[in-house]
Amino acid sequence: MLAQLPRMEPARRRDLCHPMNCRLWKAALTIEPMTPSAPPRQTIVGWFANQPYLLLSLTSLFWAGNIVLGRYVAGHVPPVTLACVRWIGAFFLLLPFAWTHLRTDWPVFRAQLSLMTMLALTGFAANTVLAYWGLQYTQALNALLIQSSGPLCVALWTLILFGVRLTLAQLLGIVVSMAGVLIIILRGDLTALASIQINKGDAMLFAALLVFGIYSALMLRRPVTHPMSLIAFTTAGGAILTLPISIWELNSGSPLIFDTVTLLTLAYAMIFPSALAYLFFNRGIALIGPNRAAPFLHLMPVFGSVLAIAFLGEQPQLFHLIGYVLVLSGVFIASRR
Repeated sequence: MLAQLPRMEPARRRDLCHPMNCRLWKAALTIEPMTPSAPPRQTIVGWFANQPYLLLSLTSLFWAGNIVLGRYVAGHVPPVTLACVRWIGAFFLLLPFAWTHLRTDWPVFRAQLSLMTMLALTGFAANTVLAYWGLQYTQALNALLIQSSGPLCVALWTLILFGVRLTLAQLLGIVVSMAGVLIIILRGDLTALASIQINKGDAMLFAALLVFGIYSALMLRRPVTHPMSLIAFTTAGGAILTLPISIWELNSGSPLIFDTVTLLTLAYAMIFPSALAYLFFNRGIALIGPNRAAPFLHLMPVFGSVLAIAFLGEQPQLFHLIGYVLVLSGVFIASRR
């Protein structure tokens, strides 16, 4: 090395070769091995977004409250108008958070407009209109009983549309959780089945479940977009599709009573079973698939009975405990791979 240093004075050469200077050069030229950096800390939102069982449980809770309120406000808000206002409000609540993503994902939505229209029709417009319409004519007991067939509707459409079969664990979980639902709804008395009367409201609620099963199955083919832009686009579609029927409904003389009950109901419907629940449900399907997510719909009657105990003064009974254990066991079995 020293031979390659022209015109260097001897004293300068001696300085470079001094033991201390040699150690400094060696330290400067040595490449230390890179230690792996610590993984970034996960935020609470990031953790929450990757908990499918929690997301789907909250979805069932919000939808159970929606059924209770939908039956309670019958006569205050016409059913189609309730659905339309629900989706209009949910869209404008989501828009500030989704606007940037909507602009980015718009070419994707435009390229798959037929699929997006079908998602808006089945999951937002037709489903909610039929459900609210049905709640005008049926008992809460019937509505909760019909909800127990939701996972079977999802399994039916995933099989018909895409050939996705239920696993043995999923089938067993659905059967076990449905048994728990029936125990809760019938209050432990199987003879109550004979007293249930089927009417047009029941038919509408079952049709709503069939339509929602199509939505759940089609979510397997959803475009790859940001979740906020997906939910914003479909809520806007639901509002647009229900608006003409809502105008006809109001013009036909259906009463719309503006009072505290109506305003609180609309506020709840916009936020919890609409904006939040669909975000949670879509994310749950993305994480574990529709057939594993569907049994969580059986939690709706469970939460419905809890709401009745908490807000309507009903007393908890032994059949509640038995039903809860069966439903939760079925959901656990069905959610396994």
